[in-house]
Amino acid sequence: MAKIIGLTGGIASGKSTVSKMLKAKGFTIVDADIAARKVVEPGEPAYEQIIEAFGEGILLEDLTIDRKKLGALIFADEALRMKLNSIVHPAVRAWMTREKDRAIENGEKTVFLDIPLLFESRLTYMVERTILVYVDEETQLKRLMARNGLSEKEAQIRIRAQMPLSEKKALADAVIDNNGSPEETKQQLEKIVSDWQLVP
Repeated sequence: MAKIIGLTGGIASGKSTVSKMLKAKGFTIVDADIAARKVVEPGEPAYEQIIEAFGEGILLEDLTIDRKKLGALIFADEALRMKLNSIVHPAVRAWMTREKDRAIENGEKTVFLDIPLLFESRLTYMVERTILVYVDEETQLKRLMARNGLSEKEAQIRIRAQMPLSEKKALADAVIDNNGSPEETKQQLEKIVSDWQLVP
């Protein structure tokens, strides 16, 4: 029986770094961010629903969705964000379930579901255990501003759109503290993999 593990974090917490470390160990990662891009490609049902809801003004010249424009709309408006989520989330869940099932059919012993909003979207039913990649607020803010070229105010708006990492800590089965060096992060990850007896 394959083990299904949820990997989560917050914006700029370093979840992608941990995801890469797992891939390097040979684990399969089913990534919600990749799913979210796939399901809104032209021709997909979610794509059609988004245009219906938000209008053709959110399209680029090649008819793909302008993620920046859509992002600016939804980050500022809770109702619009909920509308978008109600279209995208079910499609993402279906895509991730298909990928997970395919990995299990291929004989994978452990599959990681990389879901940024695992707790906010109440998706813990999809996994057996959860790992949270954690950083303190100050580190999160600095990293996000540096990574995305945002002002402090813009970065704070994005961070506040998610559940605080301090709250997620209480919900996770294991926490990786990513405030230190990549080597320290790797050691914590290896301990979890070993303690939980996870094999690819």
